[in-house]
Amino acid sequence: MTQAFFNEMFERDDLQARGVSAEAFRGVGDPRTHYRDFMTWLTAQSEQQIDLKRAEADLNFRRVGITFAVYGTSDLPGIIPERTIPFDVIPRIFPADEWRSLERGLRQRVNALNRFIHDIYHQQDIIRAGIIPEAQILGNAQYRPEMRGVDVARDIYAHIAGIDIVRAGQGEFYVLEDNLRVPSGVSYMLENRKMMMRLFPDLFARNRVAPVAHYPDLLLDTLRAAAPAGVENPNIVVMTPGMYNSAYFEHAFLAQQMGVELVEGQDLFVDDECLYMRTTQGPQRVDVIYRRIDDDFLDPLVFRADSALGVPGLIGAYRAGNVSLCNAVGTGIADDKSIYPYVPDMVRFYLGEEPILNNVPTWMCRKPDDLKYVLDHLPELVVKETHGAGGYGMLVGPASTAAQIAEFRAVLEAHPEKYIAQPTLALSTCPTYVEAGIAPRHIDLRPFVLSGTEVRMVPGGLTRVALREGSLVVNSSQGGGTKDTWVLER
Repeated sequence: MTQAFFNEMFERDDLQARGVSAEAFRGVGDPRTHYRDFMTWLTAQSEQQIDLKRAEADLNFRRVGITFAVYGTSDLPGIIPERTIPFDVIPRIFPADEWRSLERGLRQRVNALNRFIHDIYHQQDIIRAGIIPEAQILGNAQYRPEMRGVDVARDIYAHIAGIDIVRAGQGEFYVLEDNLRVPSGVSYMLENRKMMMRLFPDLFARNRVAPVAHYPDLLLDTLRAAAPAGVENPNIVVMTPGMYNSAYFEHAFLAQQMGVELVEGQDLFVDDECLYMRTTQGPQRVDVIYRRIDDDFLDPLVFRADSALGVPGLIGAYRAGNVSLCNAVGTGIADDKSIYPYVPDMVRFYLGEEPILNNVPTWMCRKPDDLKYVLDHLPELVVKETHGAGGYGMLVGPASTAAQIAEFRAVLEAHPEKYIAQPTLALSTCPTYVEAGIAPRHIDLRPFVLSGTEVRMVPGGLTRVALREGSLVVNSSQGGGTKDTWVLER
């Protein structure tokens, strides 16, 4: 590949002219400082070499079984297709100082969110202060009255948080959403790094890239710190809904990496408010569950009576303090999109600090004035369900037809309380190897923040990329892919 090829690619892209920040380039033929070494290397590679490496990566991901299930895409009853997430060989790169600033903001935000969750299940000071309306919390479907007055280890509720970050505008970072229930994707972050080191070992000899391979060790330390009082050597398990869950690979992968058992609800039982695992040597006490099951399915005696995934009596053992759940029951209230607009206020209220990371400006459709504005500007906005996830149940105004907007308008008018709206952000772009060659594609970042004896994270996170030209939807279920994320140590 020649430098002229890159210049031509950049000149074809009019995104910067439309106010889109480019991660790798300042201008035509002018890579940003932290991308220069990589771009010098890339220009020396032939397209044939890169194509071979892409094919090798896809083959290895399939061999290892790094797939995700895609619901609703098969015409055959009971068949759930599995796919590999497309992997791009061009990494997203952060300079060390930029990552340090982002890391400070993430620590601050997750700290405030944990303080908020503890407060609403105990004193409810933020409600009494009038900062968040009582009905927004107590009337929220994600609020769990069963957690009122329940003390959890170290007052930590969101042990594992996946905070979705985008760069927009003049290069500022914004938090798009907070994932605090069962955030997924970290296995892809780890496997992407392993794949890049396998395909391009010379790159890591030339660049001081901060490691991420120790994430399972940090996760295990975090889970140990969540053990019930008095338990010094906790028995930890990863609880999965089963092999048909879209993230089952990740559940099995993390259990294997931490050296703990992977269990389903049928493998566990409660006796005298203590949790046990069935083993060939007899019942074994369980102290900590890293659960990858939503609240509703954890205990059929408390939540959904038809759940076959959970354990009868689990919440009783949990409330008695005999087992810890990570993340805690009830964390969903803090990542609900109707609560998201208040997170900067939480930072100020609980920490007495100004937020380091900005929220995206948000209209709450339950408010009549906000609803009127949203209805008047639907073709310009992104509208999301407050309980939605995965890129579903949303309207991307600029990418929608008149018929789709009209249909969504009727839904929004019928149930405005279920939606928020945000401006269509000009997400930053990163060079991405697509079928037509190298082209800019929109990206986001999901760092994984662990809260135990302290708040820790590995440098970087999962970079997701919208592979379709012009698309802003990066979710794998909606056709997105992933990249390795580099944080340079210099």
